[in-house]
Amino acid sequence: MMIKNPTSIFKQYFQNLRGFPQIKVLPIIVIAIFLNGCSHSKSMIMKFSEIRLTNAAYGHTIHNTQVFSRDDQWIVFDTRNDDTQIGETSKIEMVNVHTGTIIELYATQNQSKFGPGVGAATFSPMQDSVLFIHGIRNATSENPYSITRRTGIAVDIKHPGKPIFMDARDIQAPYTAGALRGGTHAHTWSGDGQWISFTYNDYVLEQLSKTDSSIKDLRTVGVMVPQAVVVKTDVDVFENFSGEMFSVVAAEVVSDAQWGSDEIDKAFDETWIGKNGYINRLGNRQKKAIAFQGNVRDNEGKPKTEVFVLDLPDFPFKPKPNKPLQGTPDTCPNVPVGFHQRRITFTQNGIEGPRHWLRTTSDGELIAFFAKDTDGIIQIFGVSPNGGAIIQITKNKFSVEGPFNFSLDGKYIAYAADNSILITEIQNGKAHRITKRFEDWEKPLNAPVWSYKGDKIAFNRKVKFSDGEYIQIFILEKMDK
Repeated sequence: MMIKNPTSIFKQYFQNLRGFPQIKVLPIIVIAIFLNGCSHSKSMIMKFSEIRLTNAAYGHTIHNTQVFSRDDQWIVFDTRNDDTQIGETSKIEMVNVHTGTIIELYATQNQSKFGPGVGAATFSPMQDSVLFIHGIRNATSENPYSITRRTGIAVDIKHPGKPIFMDARDIQAPYTAGALRGGTHAHTWSGDGQWISFTYNDYVLEQLSKTDSSIKDLRTVGVMVPQAVVVKTDVDVFENFSGEMFSVVAAEVVSDAQWGSDEIDKAFDETWIGKNGYINRLGNRQKKAIAFQGNVRDNEGKPKTEVFVLDLPDFPFKPKPNKPLQGTPDTCPNVPVGFHQRRITFTQNGIEGPRHWLRTTSDGELIAFFAKDTDGIIQIFGVSPNGGAIIQITKNKFSVEGPFNFSLDGKYIAYAADNSILITEIQNGKAHRITKRFEDWEKPLNAPVWSYKGDKIAFNRKVKFSDGEYIQIFILEKMDK
């Protein structure tokens, strides 16, 4: 069976589910019509040529999403040669996709192996601006870069080197509403380029946990919206600072999640749902929403990860009674009124596979994640933001090896598997190998990222130099038929 319009099929299927109770999937349900022809096709739906963009003997690491400029002319990257070494990385650069010209956008001051460090850069989908992680600027061996000591900084590409502090930071009680007290990470722009999502760890609770085992710093997710926040303080200006965005924690996490419930003790690796949200069960558009991974406990207390959705209200955000947005000296910042959190997958084993961020189609109809199929192979699956049945998107004979991304038109998903870059057609599950199969040392790293026009895919792999192997940027450019 060939599906001519996969998006309409998804919409009709999930619309039919609206108004029914949440379907529990034990194990993961597969819709058979999407599995026809999932074996690899010898005839290519499209052909790509591989072009190497970078050539210098240092790292050129692209983030897992939003690395292309809005006009598809530039790719932003950091100079890591090891995914774990943001704290030791000093530069954010961008490379022209046609000429290979590299422009330095930002360099840290007083960089050492302890910090401050920069990395995980993304381009705004609407402006000529990049956003990246920046460690706290007074990093030392006693206070190095860490998950609670980092923030989000933006740079206008027309004014390289001039940092714009996005999230404000205030670690001195009584704290400041709209500021946070720890570290933001893996920042992602909403489809309209106005809001920013991130993961968060709290410095204040981290310090308290060192002397009080009952207090835990639990990872969660948050959002920033455009409104400047001024932090007044008499402590080190490198520790506390103002920002251009109003930031809040968005997901409810608890230290002891009840077994068999929807309570979570960790929220992480989120994505914005759709370019302009999604259509909910009532047929209304939810304009701002996030999908994230949440750790629950099953009926026997065993931890597993499921997919959650956060429906977000319009700004300004209001605090709940007796729960200040900025938190207290012994409690985390609080989730505002109107943030609606719900679990949408109820699988036997939960999300399984390498670390990845959830991804959605541009129309917001499908959220993708990793899980194992009945043969124990890691595949990409999908679910509606309204919950319901789960579909299997890939059906390879080998596991997917890393994060993935949908094309803007929602027709394809690109990922690394079997030491290659592959794309799968959403409408029929056909997978196509679009690179050769590389040796283990040079296999694709991180996620392949589509350009906005859909004619290019950027990805990382290592290249040998006289003094070692360095991560380089390659693009796969669509060839005319």
